[in-house]
Amino acid sequence: MARIGRDEVEAAYFTVLRAREKVGELRRYEEFLHDERRRLQRFVADGDALDAHVQPKLRRKLKHTDDPLGAVLRARHEVIDAELARVPDQIQAAEAFADEAQAEHERLRRA
Repeated sequence: MARIGRDEVEAAYFTVLRAREKVGELRRYEEFLHDERRRLQRFVADGDALDAHVQPKLRRKLKHTDDPLGAVLRARHEVIDAELARVPDQIQAAEAFADEAQAEHERLRRA
């Protein structure tokens, strides 16, 4: 059986660190997506509340921007929802890789 070199053990250790960092990044991204969804919902609710207090004829100069703004908000919501659907699988895969990397590091350390 060949002796495992220190460089190989250190490389495995740094792989574990990078893998754990990736898991953390994905979790922060998931949190960001939830926060962004809530922020957009608040923005829409705040806009609706403001509109309720002003006569439509006074808002005429702004009215032409309502539809494009609504389309952009719907598009952003769709992207956020699609990302939120994908992130759990990405986190699970990243965690599995990190666990495998940890096991490999431990195996190399013991060799």
